[in-house]
Amino acid sequence: MPNDHAPHAQANYQVRLEWGSAGLARLAPADVVILVQTLGLSADALAAAEAGAVLPLDGLPTAALAGRASVGAAHVLIGGIRNARAVADRVLELQTARAARTSIAIIAVGYSDADTLRFAVDDLLGAGAVVAALGDVGIDHASPDAAVAGEGYRALRGAARHLLSASGTGRALAGVGRAEVVQAAAARDAASVVPAFADGAFRAA
Repeated sequence: MPNDHAPHAQANYQVRLEWGSAGLARLAPADVVILVQTLGLSADALAAAEAGAVLPLDGLPTAALAGRASVGAAHVLIGGIRNARAVADRVLELQTARAARTSIAIIAVGYSDADTLRFAVDDLLGAGAVVAALGDVGIDHASPDAAVAGEGYRALRGAARHLLSASGTGRALAGVGRAEVVQAAAARDAASVVPAFADGAFRAA
């Protein structure tokens, strides 16, 4: 578990949630980092992994964040609504193999907007789906931040497709003819693969 007991490190909890690069730094170190950018990195990495391909880190807008995550964590995974249960199962496998409690940092990536971070409801829903799935496999010692996201997702999961489509990111994708990305991302547990970072790329774990 993290040894930083600053209040915002959520260090008393196993499952923690933060936003962007600053949030990643606040939660470091963690045994497992799960990056969630539901309609961006998560969608791209899952599409590649489901096709048996890899997603190289070079050139990705999220490359710096993924690189920093890999420095402080043994495992960097990609999660979202589409593969939340698969992510939870993978984390449970890792915890069983370690034979020790495993600290988990879920990072809702958001989007860069000039010099600030744009919080994205699509990433909050995706992160909440992962928190909820972890709870379903018994990994449920969640910080307040994570618990609110998880229970929010449970309450709204029936409307997830609509909420993703109506989000700013979803509407932007639809506007450039990529509405199918939103539909795929909203399909709960439709994917059984978990993209993991290794050797400069995301590939199926």
